[in-house]
Parts: sequence; C-alpha cells; structure tokens
Amino acid sequence: MTTIVWFRRDLRLADNPALFEAARRGPVVPLFILEDDEDDPHRLGGASRWWLHHSLAVLAKSLGGLTLIRGDPAEILPRVAAETGAGAIVWNRLYEPRAVARDTDLKSALRESGLTVESFNASLLAEPWEVETKTGGPFKVYTPFWKALSAHDIARPMPAPEKLDVVLAKSGDTLADWALLPTKPDWAAGWTDIWQPGEAGAIARFEDFIVDGLQGYATLRDRPDRENVSRLSPHLHFGEISPRQLYARIRFASGADPALARDGEKFLAELGWRDFSHHLLWHFPTLPDENWKPAFDAYPWRESAEDLAAWQQGSTGYPLVDAGMRELWQTGYMHNRVRMVAASFLVKHLRLHWKHGEAWFRDTLVDADLANNAASWQWVAGSGADAAPYFRIFNPTSQGWKFDPDGAYVRRWCPELTKLDVKDIHAPCEAAPMDLMRAGVRLGETYPAPIVDHAKARAAALAGYEAVKEAGAASRG
Repeated sequence: MTTIVWFRRDLRLADNPALFEAARRGPVVPLFILEDDEDDPHRLGGASRWWLHHSLAVLAKSLGGLTLIRGDPAEILPRVAAETGAGAIVWNRLYEPRAVARDTDLKSALRESGLTVESFNASLLAEPWEVETKTGGPFKVYTPFWKALSAHDIARPMPAPEKLDVVLAKSGDTLADWALLPTKPDWAAGWTDIWQPGEAGAIARFEDFIVDGLQGYATLRDRPDRENVSRLSPHLHFGEISPRQLYARIRFASGADPALARDGEKFLAELGWRDFSHHLLWHFPTLPDENWKPAFDAYPWRESAEDLAAWQQGSTGYPLVDAGMRELWQTGYMHNRVRMVAASFLVKHLRLHWKHGEAWFRDTLVDADLANNAASWQWVAGSGADAAPYFRIFNPTSQGWKFDPDGAYVRRWCPELTKLDVKDIHAPCEAAPMDLMRAGVRLGETYPAPIVDHAKARAAALAGYEAVKEAGAASRG
C-alpha cells in the first residue's frame, strides 16, 4: 500500500515511527505542508523559519525526494492521496492545542473518506496522558513528574528504514517559493558557520557533547563561559534527533563510564523538563496565553516600549543580561542560565508582562518551542506550575560574578567592555572613573548606564506582588 508520511516536527529518518511504518507497508509519499496561518498567534518566528529551510533541504536529500506544499492540510492531504494513489496517511503527533484540534478533525474526515490514518509518538519520552499522579490526574510539580517518568518504560529508538521507495506528488512547491530565509537584511548571515541543521548535524553535535561536554555537565552547565551544554534544543524541536535516542545513548555512556553517571542523570533530568512542559501544555492548553495561576491576573504590569526595546537590544546596562540578549540576536540561541536571568530581569526588574518575552523568544530563538517557551516564561514569572517563588529575584550582577567569574562571556558579547578589569566587568556603573577611562568605557555613550536600579526594582516588584497575594487570598476565601 502506498502511504503518505506527513512530516511536521520529525525531520529525520531514524527513530521515526510514522516513516518506519509507512516504509514497511510499501511505497512512501514524503510530504511537508507549510501552514503559514497569519491568524495563528504562535506561528513560526523568523529564526525558526531559517532553521526549517535548511532542515527541509537536508531531509529532502536524505529521503531522495520530498513534496512541499503550502496551505491547509485538510485540503492538501486528500488531494495528494488522490494524485499518488495512497491508501493511508501517517504522521507523528504534535501537542499544541491548535494542532491537537486540527489533527483530531483530520483523522475523522480522512477515515470517513476511506483512508487509513495512524499517528505515533516521536517527540516525547512518554505521552502526556501516560504519566499520571496516583489519583489519575496531571502532575503540576516537576520532581514527582520526573520520578514517575523515570519509572516509565521508555521505548527503545527504532532504526531508519532499510529501504525507501519514494513517490512524489505531481503538484508541489520549492523551498525558494516559501521565502523562509531573511534577505533584507540577512540577519542570519553567518549562522551556517554556527549551526548545522538536519539529522546528520544533530547526531554530530550529540556525539561531540558526549565526548567533550558531558563530563562535568551537572555543575558546569550553568557556566555560560564554558562549553558544557549540548546545544541540542533546536535539533530536538525540529525532530532531527529524538529524545529516545538521547536517552538510550546517555544511559549507555553512563553505564560504560560510572564517572559520567551524575552528569548523565542531570542531562536526562533536563530532557525530562522538556517532557514536563509538554505535559503541562497538553493538560492546560491555555498555558501560552493565560497565567497558570489566575491570581497573577492581578499583578500591576507596566507598559514601556522604551524599556522593552532596551531589553531586546541588549542595552539595559547590566552586562550579563545584555550579553545574553546580544548572543540571542547574533546566533539565535542563548545559554540557559542567562535565559533565566534575562527573563527575570524583564518581568521583575522592568515589570513587563512575560508575554512580551515569550513573543520575543519565539521570534528570535532557533529552538523556539511553544511548550518549553510558555512553561519556562511562566516559571520565571512565578505564575506557572512548580514556579520559583516570586520573591526570588535574580540579581543580574551577582549572577554574573557567580556564573561568569572571569567575565569571558560578557567580553565576548559586549566587546565595548573588553578592557575592563575583572572586578568591574559585571558592574561597570560601580567602577572608578579612572578605571572606566582606561578601559575606554563611557557610560551612557559607549555602554548604557543601568536603565533601572536593582534595589528599587526589587522593592517595586515585591510591592506589585502584594496584589497577587491579595487576589490569591480572596479566591481561597
């Protein structure tokens, strides 16, 4: 039987259940549909579009052909089935609310038309509904979730199909037709020197991490000046490598070298946080749009286009925050520890709504993922599940000293501060005038003065939180 494989965010051949099942049945019609719905508030951002272009190019070459069509799957899938004589359509599941609703309707309509339709789990260690509390409900706290998931039977990764008999649809677009790459200006110039989208790039990066980054990961992952992070998040988001592949390989590496056991467990726990984010999104589909804790609806957020722009441009006057925001703009990525500090600065120092940050990250991160992005922003804001207490407000200066002690990360992304002494690199506003002069730093000219005072901002944030506590007490009352 000829089978359409509808690729979405599973752009790989290995451990791809839908592709494996289709290849087992007979000829395969590989299809990718670009759903560029302008009414979708969570549509692909610019950085994601860049990555998608390159990943699809790699996938098409690996498959020996890939049909590309832009439009509505409800119209495209039955048309391609008729063109190719396909009797079945398979895909791997997505978990965003719009995708879940769309796929549910599609399954019913396609089956009614006489087509065989199946879907599979290809992107999570376990389905969101498979990990439950003892009372049968969803988890709302990460630690017990991870304990339950760790006890779950994680499926072993599947091999790539040994043989593919590829059939292409008569109609279709080219990648160039979709204009996914930026041109005027090309703000992604040089990104191909940093990233290698595609399955081979994902595997190579993972193996490099096993050799050079896994040892010491448990502690050094918080150091943005070190290379003890995997940078696999965009590959995971686009499904160029599966979490099951990572899980199995890390388990093997830890078993072969007991010295890696602690680091391996920490890496797997971070993989578990990704599953937890999807677990939350599945069970609480308003997560990207509404405060998970309704009491936070009472928080008195500010509106300041000027402060938001300063944060986006890395011009806050706090070097660790600015370095992170500039790394994001120049590479499409930001170190996770710095993401937390930069996010905390937006919602607690500037008191701007977390939705502003979620939207900016969605547009500028190559690993932008609706579940991870929404869950993490709400975690930082204090409004989400298992969130850090709101009163825990990161001091960006002390965070800099703790996690970038020599200032190497700041010097890389804020080159105007390069000549500052180590003692001044995270607080140039506190440096002696002569030290600033020797370093060629003129606050407010070559580098911005702080746009907000930390102590005053902290006090204002805590004062605003009083409204949340009052709202919470009233709801319980």
